This record gives sequence, C-alpha cells and structure tokens, in this order.
Amino acid sequence: MTTSYVQVEKQDSVAILRLEHPPANALSGEVFKNLSLALDKVEEDPQIKAVVLAGKGKFFAAGADIKEFTTVHTAEEGRKIAEVGQGVFARMEEFSKPILAAIHGAALGGGLELAMACHMRFATAQAKLGLPELNLGLIPGFAGTQRLPRLIGKAKALELLLSGQPISGEEALRLGLVNRIVVEGELETEAIQFASMNAEKSAVTLRYALAAVLEGERNGQEAGSRKEAELFGKVFESADAKEGITAFIEKRKPNFKDQ
Repeated sequence: MTTSYVQVEKQDSVAILRLEHPPANALSGEVFKNLSLALDKVEEDPQIKAVVLAGKGKFFAAGADIKEFTTVHTAEEGRKIAEVGQGVFARMEEFSKPILAAIHGAALGGGLELAMACHMRFATAQAKLGLPELNLGLIPGFAGTQRLPRLIGKAKALELLLSGQPISGEEALRLGLVNRIVVEGELETEAIQFASMNAEKSAVTLRYALAAVLEGERNGQEAGSRKEAELFGKVFESADAKEGITAFIEKRKPNFKDQ
C-alpha cells in the first residue's frame, strides 16, 4: 500500500506510515490528501490494529510547505488551508486505532502539529520540536495553539509559541510533550514494538478506550465518565471480554478475535 507522498507498510497488525516528501517532508496540500488516503486504507483493514507514523529521510516533518503560502492572497484562502490540515489532524486524534509518532530530526510548525494529533509520541534526544510560525510573521494553523497547551500547560506552551524557539527531544520528554526518548537508529524499531504490544489487545477495547479519553478531553470529566460507563457496559457484550476474563481465571494468554 503506497500513495504518492506516504509509504504504507504492514507488519503483522501494525501499519507503518512514512512521509516521503523530500527534502524535509513539508506538509503540502498533496501530502494532506495522500495522508488521508493512507488513513482510509488503514481504517478499512481489520487486521491493522495500531499505527506508527514516521518520516523518511532526515526529518519527521520540518513544517508546512511554505512555498504554497506564496499563492495565498486573501484571508479566505488562508482559512481554507488551515481547515484542510485541521480536518486531517482531527481525524487522526479521533482515529479508532492508536497512532504513535516516531520523531527524528525535526518536528517543527506543521510537523509538530502533526505529531501532536497522534495519540503518543516517541522521539530521539537530538530531535528538535517547536512552533516557529511567529518567526515567519504567521501563526500555527493546524490547531497547534489548541493541542500544545493541553499537552504541556498554557505557560510553557506560550513560551514556545511566542519565542518560536525549538526544544530538544530531552526537553520535550521533561515537559510531557513526548512519551519517551529512544536512541538514534532504534526509534522506528522501538515504536513498532510498542505498537505491536498495543495490537495484542482487542480492537474493541482499543477503540472504546480511545473514545472515552477523547470524550473527556473534549467535553470534560463528567461527560467522559458517562462515556466510560456506557462503553464499560457495552464491552461486556463482546466475545473478547468473555475471552479475556476466562483467560485471566485460567491463567493463560487471551486469544482475542476483535469481536
């Protein structure tokens, strides 16, 4: 499975999506279109239960395609560009299969906004992460002003946003922007191993857990708790819940059928 700007590889129940838009994997309109097509393929494949998103070459994604911005002359044209990116990233955030970003080189501007739309992030210590849009006389357009404060807090998010200065992978780990630091050269391997561990779970429970977390994040703890209770009840109707409980009692590994 391959699209023009996104390579899609399947390893057992894990899909590896690699951005391929040299030299820096800039996020152009065509990249967004092809990323959406790749997500379609992943969503339609019932065997795929987890996703790793990586960048081919020296960078994860160094930002939006600035050359495209030279053709923008009105506020309406700019708004449409933002809405395309926001739509793809919202879909990723709401995706029913966990998406893990494997960040090397740089995740700047739109690249960091892409990483933040994923459910989890691994990075190398040397990776650079930031929102430098203000240095170009712009602001983030793909919901970076919304996701960054949620992940690291308002004060630190404003520091990164208003300064335009990047931080290292190590600093991103300290702030909670990434989940873990991985040695250069082992990043993709460890990301795939972690995604494979996710994929051992029931697809039903992966979907329900992501949905409950998203509901609370979007609408507050009370709404999230109601959603959790609803899905907690529904999961007992699944064959996988019965298998998981039985396997626990019998002290064996469960054999989930994603049903």
